[in-house]
Amino acid sequence: MASRRETRIATLSDALSARRVVHLKEAAALLGVSEMTVRRDVADNPGLFGYLGGHIVPAAEIEGDAPYELARAADSHAGAKRQACIHAARHIRPDETIFIDCGTTLEYLVELIPDDYAITAICYSLNTAERLTRKTNLRMVMLGGVYHPSSASFSGAPGIETLDQLGINVAFLSAAGIDPARGATCVHFHEVPVKQKVISLARENYLVADSSKLGKLKAAFFAPPSAFRSLITEHGETALAADLMPVPGMYESGQPRLDRRRK
Repeated sequence: MASRRETRIATLSDALSARRVVHLKEAAALLGVSEMTVRRDVADNPGLFGYLGGHIVPAAEIEGDAPYELARAADSHAGAKRQACIHAARHIRPDETIFIDCGTTLEYLVELIPDDYAITAICYSLNTAERLTRKTNLRMVMLGGVYHPSSASFSGAPGIETLDQLGINVAFLSAAGIDPARGATCVHFHEVPVKQKVISLARENYLVADSSKLGKLKAAFFAPPSAFRSLITEHGETALAADLMPVPGMYESGQPRLDRRRK
């Protein structure tokens, strides 16, 4: 007798055979489970499924296995990521322009934008854009360029040139690593020019990440701690002055623990 999970996999495979692409929300309704469960099933079966910008497709439709990286990341520390976005959402104000970085953390921020806020939201990743399209009172600007399946995001001159034409009130940036001395880093080098351009343009920059990223250092550096007005995690908001840097284990005592360094 097939297990519930095996039944779900078979049902989803049949749906894809008939339709070639199924939206995540539709798949969850079809299978009678949460979207998170569907994402987990997709991530655990890379030989059968791929996940791109909120849509599930057959693995054969995608070259290589890079796209599954985004699907796997979506299930990592999901509760903490959403809580961090709840804190970050306090900086969203009506009639302003915001930038939402790529990755799986800030997609939760989209859900928290009040429906009656007439704002402009800038993004460069498919998973974020797909969620933004559900906000009927919102204007979205999608940065184009070369598509990168590993993060479902775009890069290149077209996106940078578009940013030059925009005024950004608040930018929400994500990071895969936050090091006390080096600052904010990410995994993918193609994200760096976009992040750095946005930081140089926005009036307010906030670094949003769950606390598992603290103390980690990834290959692609994009900004020192002083570039951000504050760091926002599931525990709340911490000011990041030039001489005030987060250290590993900063929340172990329940209160932010910071490392003061001489300039």
